[in-house]
Amino acid sequence: TQLEGDRRQNLVDELLTRHKQLEASYRNEGPEPDMTRSSLMAGGVKRGITNPWLLEESEETRGLGFDELRQQQRRIIEEQDAGLDALSSIISRQKQMGQEIGNELDEQNEIIDDLTNLVENTDDRLRTQTRHVKMVDKKSTSCG
Repeated sequence: TQLEGDRRQNLVDELLTRHKQLEASYRNEGPEPDMTRSSLMAGGVKRGITNPWLLEESEETRGLGFDELRQQQRRIIEEQDAGLDALSSIISRQKQMGQEIGNELDEQNEIIDDLTNLVENTDDRLRTQTRHVKMVDKKSTSCG
């Protein structure tokens, strides 16, 4: 429809204008770069159309230049790297502890297996001796 065509043409015009503003801002041309940057980052309604791509700039980045933002990002990344290094060392230590626990369990299982064998041998000898005692008892009662 004609209305849809006009709406789409308006959107294309707005995108072209925004593109030109961004290029001018990048080359530091046109109005003050900080002013252009603020207007680009500010959300709002133009001609009754809400643009979902525009977000409110946070307080910690408001007023910062490109270099300052890059430095802030580097600092945040360095902090995250330090946190990841600490987490990595903790996980490595837990892995080592798990392996040591596994080795200790293997040794304890071997000891338990040895004890089981000794108990079974002792049990067999006790049964044999108990049979001998019963036999001697039976013979002693029949003799006397």
